[in-house]
Amino acid sequence: MTQFESGIKMIPYSQERVYSKISDLNSLEAVKDRMPDKVQNLNFDADSVSFSVSPVGNVTLHVVDREPYKCVKFETVSSPLPFNLWIQLVPVTAEQCKMKLTVKVELSPFIKGMVSKPLQEGLEKIADMLAVIPY
Repeated sequence: MTQFESGIKMIPYSQERVYSKISDLNSLEAVKDRMPDKVQNLNFDADSVSFSVSPVGNVTLHVVDREPYKCVKFETVSSPLPFNLWIQLVPVTAEQCKMKLTVKVELSPFIKGMVSKPLQEGLEKIADMLAVIPY
């Protein structure tokens, strides 16, 4: 398994407030307009999200675990590269928390060389986007 981690992002909202928003994927309505042009056909419900990413293809993620106020875990239902994603939250103060995203993916050495940089960059963009939305 290859692991990719975003940088740690400071969020000016409480851990509970951020968790409440990211644990219910219906809240993605708030970020639909901020998606990069490469992300299209965004569809979601409370427990899953699907989208198309150029040139990767169609991806569907489903929530597999929610640890209240600390972590939301996802895994792919369909994807060219199956992976797991964790969004972790840690309180800093009563009105501020830190967030980090982690992706674990099984990559062959050949594929790893081609996709490592785009995966890391994509993970950072998602983390940056999640860090600036209003909670």
